[in-house]
Formats: sequence, structure tokens, C-alpha cells
Amino acid sequence: MAKNKNFYEVLGVSESASEDDIKRAYRKLVREFHPDRNPGDKKAEARFKEVQEAFDVLSDKAKRENYDRFGTAEGMPDFNGGAGRGEGGFQWGGGFGQQVDPSQVEDFLRGFGMGGMGGFGETLGRGQRTRRAAPRPAATHDIRVPFETAALGGTIPISINERELDVKIPAGVEDGKTLRLQGQAPGGGDLLLKIHIDPHPHFRREGTNLVLTAPISLAEAVLGAKIDVPTLDGSKLTVKVPPGTSSGGRLRLRGKGIKGGDQFVEIKVVVPPSIDAQSRKLMEEFAERNPQAPRRGEPWE
Repeated sequence: MAKNKNFYEVLGVSESASEDDIKRAYRKLVREFHPDRNPGDKKAEARFKEVQEAFDVLSDKAKRENYDRFGTAEGMPDFNGGAGRGEGGFQWGGGFGQQVDPSQVEDFLRGFGMGGMGGFGETLGRGQRTRRAAPRPAATHDIRVPFETAALGGTIPISINERELDVKIPAGVEDGKTLRLQGQAPGGGDLLLKIHIDPHPHFRREGTNLVLTAPISLAEAVLGAKIDVPTLDGSKLTVKVPPGTSSGGRLRLRGKGIKGGDQFVEIKVVVPPSIDAQSRKLMEEFAERNPQAPRRGEPWE
């Protein structure tokens, strides 16, 4: 029986190709025609889908055996008119137009080792219910995502059982969330990717907000200052530190967080590790002229 589409030709392998040959050909073609690498190219998109379809069949042992034997992954011979149309009989192709009882067809199929008509997953006649193939099991895989990619979005490459995939990471994805890639697991099931976000050496997340600690000197804290602050996208903004700012105080950069969130600049006052005698005298005078009681109230009193 002629095949509707030659999946071996789609992957560019022979009909005697091994599983490894099929996987290698698939990986090569997926990289070549992946939509992310061919944006807007309808021909590449169609070719990508065709390659996926071919691999789905040829990488599954049972599907491949059915395909090689009958020309379809489901293993159903192409009886002209088909089963399950509720006609109560079965019409053969070839122009004979003969009505055949379903029980005769079952006997015919058993000769091929295929069992009864119920295995086709279609309704056989009035009063008989459809049998459908069980869904393929999903596979779970943990992936690590850079902090910037999780916050801003992007694409990362991953390798699953020697298959290389480019995975789109949506902006703002949270640690522990799961991405579902339909049909990308071995055997054709869905691939569930659990996200683990790498920490950033300087930024930290608070929901959709970002926090960056900014060290300032004692003089800047007392007198005020203007400082250049980096943002996650690589740009810098100049912000004004008001006079009298203490450690822990925050300055807001609106819209510089994640998906419309804000970035907060958290102030950390850094004092010199040592001072000379003249500076000590000035600080003692400063303390006398500006008395403070920072440890007032609970839990100090």
C-alpha cells in the first residue's frame, strides 16, 4: 500500500536507518528549520512541522512498524470508505462497491495479527463506542535559567536525551514554575520543564520588583549626593540621594523592574575603617553639635 507521505525522505534517511541515525537527522533538521532561527519564513515553518511529524512516527517503535507495514502510524489499511461511519456495513475500495459485514472485516484483520475493529479507535457501527488511544505520558525535566533571562525573557538551549531544543522563557517567570512543551518528550508526550532561577550577584527579586544595594559614603549620606545606578538591562540612571539618608532607605526607579515593576535602590552607608586624629576630633565635635538617639523605643527601651 502506498504511503501518503514518505517520512524517511522527510528526514533524509533510508528505510533501514537505525534509531540513532533518525535522531541525528532530526536534530540537524530541527536546528536548521526552527522558527526562532527563521522568523517569518512560512516554508521553514512548514518544513519544521513536517520534520516533527516524521520524527514522531519513526522514533516510536510501534508507530514505525505500523507505518512500514501499512503506510500509516495507526496501522489501519486504507479501506475505501473507512469504518465507523455508522452505515452498519463496510465498503471496500477498488470500485467493487460491495457491502461487507463488520464481523467479516474483523476476521480479515485477525489474519494480519491486528485483532478486532475496536483497536482502530473508531466507531464500528450503531451501538458500539469509540476506543481511543491512551495519551502518551509526559516527561519532567529540571532546567536552570539565568536571572536576567527569567526577568527579561529570552531563549535558552537545552539538551534532552541527546536532543537539542531552544526553549522560550517568558519574561517574569518565577522560580519553581513549570513550562509545558507539547509533544517534545521522548515518545511524543508533553515535556514539562521545571524552572530553577540562578541567583544574581547584585540584584534580587521581590515579585515584579528588583532591589539593588547601593553603597554610599558617610559624607554622601549626611550631605546628599547624585549617584549613577545600574539597571538589569545594562543601562544606568542618575538618582539623587537626599541629605540625611540612612542605611536601609530606598529610592524608586519606576518601570525598571520586571514586566512593568519598579527597581528599588537600597542605601547602605559605608563608614571608613579608620580615621586620623584630626578627623576623629571633627567627628567628636559633630556628635556634640548633632546629638542623636537612634536606639529609642522597642526593643531598646
